[in-house]
Amino acid sequence: MTEEAKNMQQPAGETVVTDEVAASVAGIAAQQVSGVNSLGSSAVRRAVANAFADEAGKARSGVTVEVGEHECVVDLDLNVQYGYSIPTIINEVREKVSVQLLEITGLVAKEINVRVVGVEMPPEEPQPRVE
Repeated sequence: MTEEAKNMQQPAGETVVTDEVAASVAGIAAQQVSGVNSLGSSAVRRAVANAFADEAGKARSGVTVEVGEHECVVDLDLNVQYGYSIPTIINEVREKVSVQLLEITGLVAKEINVRVVGVEMPPEEPQPRVE
């Protein structure tokens, strides 16, 4: 890089992170926590919604984010897996979502509201009929 390039100022401009982008980041982060089975409503409603959604839409399902200039407020609806501690899951979700929003979008999560909307059984392994 030349001296001239090093001394140049970065051009001015406005950067806007939309609510949808922040919701996708928050949704992906939340799903990375052990014990979070899915985001959004019941399995039946989720199946119908996911049939028509792209990957970004699936990541945002059950997530709403209100973005300000430097902060955001996140609302998450989670289905948790039976057998996990809900308070532990919620603490881990808040931490993971907060860190990912700051690192990826530069937004500070002012609030992360979590609503547990369901408890789901882990998928069962099919048992062989004969040993």
